[in-house]
Amino acid sequence: MVALGLLVLLGVPVVTLAHDETKPETPTLTVSETGVVTHAPDTAFVTFGVETVSKSLAEAQKRNSTVMSKVKDRLRDLQINKEQIQTSSFTVSPQYRSLPNRPGDAPTASPEIIGYVVNNIVTVEIRALDKVGTVIEEVLKAGANSFQGLHWGLREEQAVRLSALKQAAGKAREKASVLSEALHVKLVRVLSVNEGSHVVRPAVAMARMAMEASAGDVPISSGELKIEASVTLVYEIAPK
Repeated sequence: MVALGLLVLLGVPVVTLAHDETKPETPTLTVSETGVVTHAPDTAFVTFGVETVSKSLAEAQKRNSTVMSKVKDRLRDLQINKEQIQTSSFTVSPQYRSLPNRPGDAPTASPEIIGYVVNNIVTVEIRALDKVGTVIEEVLKAGANSFQGLHWGLREEQAVRLSALKQAAGKAREKASVLSEALHVKLVRVLSVNEGSHVVRPAVAMARMAMEASAGDVPISSGELKIEASVTLVYEIAPK
């Protein structure tokens, strides 16, 4: 009794034996498949900018605003609504005087500002694809001096994604059925489903071509978008 009391006071844990009730692991079959749907784009997104430089911040901003107003007026002439024009980025950066780096020179207290750079980046949504080349050329003529890029899109992208997912799921089920027959097992039920999808957008490298265009529409080819979806199914299986 004294020994037992000492054990309790000392906090020695008491270990009890129990039967191992771990259940056997459920046998499973995992299959993955990919579905691919191609679709012609119905929307283009063109990104361009106006960069202005001046010794005065107010003057740099004024010049930028004047040029961007001309660009937006040109877009309205091309039947681009204001809802389709979005400012992507607006930055103001000071310019500093460069100092010669000579050994032994003590660092100055603060660099001298000699000017400012104002950069206004705008993205335009174009729904009439035959106007893409014209829009690019006209905004550059109106004063935009920075072409950031072009990419294609779909207004009803979700429906195309669902079609690709449906295709992937059907292929995964078919693969699971073939494998179960070959392995002489039966598919009991689906334990889990994982899915994912993305759009493969063709890269468009045409900034220099657009900047150098002087007459006629900039040649544009929309091609096709590829929508890929993947599905992974985990089945519980049992012997036949």
